[in-house]
Parts: sequence; structure tokens; C-alpha cells
Amino acid sequence: MKFFIDTANLDQIREAQELGVLDGVTTNPSLMAKEGIRGRDNILKHYVDICEIVDGDVSAEVIATTFDEIVKEGEELAELHPQIVVKVPMIKEGIKAIKYFSDKGIRTNCTLVFSAGQALLAAKAGATYVSPFLGRLDDISTDGLQLIAEIRQIYDNYRFETQILAASIRHTMHVVNCAKIGADVMTGPLSSIDGLLKHPLTDSGLAKFLEDAKSFN
Repeated sequence: MKFFIDTANLDQIREAQELGVLDGVTTNPSLMAKEGIRGRDNILKHYVDICEIVDGDVSAEVIATTFDEIVKEGEELAELHPQIVVKVPMIKEGIKAIKYFSDKGIRTNCTLVFSAGQALLAAKAGATYVSPFLGRLDDISTDGLQLIAEIRQIYDNYRFETQILAASIRHTMHVVNCAKIGADVMTGPLSSIDGLLKHPLTDSGLAKFLEDAKSFN
């Protein structure tokens, strides 16, 4: 399972990279704005800055919603750096654009996916990644993990190469459960990855070891 971090914060990306388990980054206009990154030139530069920190894929989101504008913006993003994956919304014009990008060898991440049918369309169009938002489904009392399981079954049935990128991860158990179901990738805050390190028995066990080790002196 690949671990992506969902942020535009360079310090958090560096911290995750230093942990040694980071495989990529996802971000979006909202996350950029949260870090005070505004203006087209600044946003493009920030994507490059992220690519220079991590070794893996970096999803860069288009703002456009028409086919021609999605293609124009997506091609511009793809030219920024070889690690860029063009993030395209799950709309009709987005599916058309994903097919266009796929034919051109440009990798894509179909975002804002909330149903198995949408994920099926994205795979048919040739998306590299599909991003079901399980946290947002949980927010409206719908089982986001069930959606991941349905997409996994469909993709396995027909051997689609599109990777399931479990998005809107909120906490550590989301990560563990997505791994059990078979998601190819998770993306979430740094806290969801750091949380995997923690267990009270680890803490108490280490404290006991250190206490007993004092007798060696």
C-alpha cells in the first residue's frame, strides 16, 4: 500500500519524507490557500517545490470544468515536472479529458469520486488513480469503506490497472481498514500516518526496558 500525504505544507511533506515511508503527495486549491499560496505562478512553483522534496507522484489539480480548458491546464501542469499527475474532477468533461490524457501518456487522478459507477467510468477512460472520498461519505452517515470494497471488486473482476487512492482519510483506523480492504494508496494528513506508530503497550514496554537498563550502569 502506498502512503501519500494530503497537504501543501512543505514542512509536513519533509517530515513525512524523512520518515522513509512516503510515496507521494496529493493537494488541491483549498490546501494551497490554507498555506497562503495564491496566484497561478506561485501555485505552479509550489508544485515544483513539492516534487523536489518527494520521490513519488504529486497530484496537481485543474481548476477548469470544460474539456478544452481542462486539457490546456492539465498539459501545462504535466509539463512542470515528470512526477506530476493531473488531478481531474469526476464530471462528464473530466472523463473526456482523462481519456485524452491517457491517449497522450499523461497520468491522471480522477477526484471527487463517491460511487462505484463513477470509479468504473474513470477506469474505462484510463485514469491512473481514482480517488473515492471515504471521509466525506462517513460525514453523511454513508459507509465510505464499503465503497472502497466495491471498487476493489469491480477492478479485480476486469483487471483494471487504475489504482484505488483512498482519499479524505481522517484517522489511523481509516488507513488500517483501507489496507485490509485492498486500497492501492491512501492519502491523508500526517497525523493519520504518525498514528500508526502509537500503541500504549509500546510506550509502557519501552519505559520498562529503559528503567531496567539503568541497572547495567
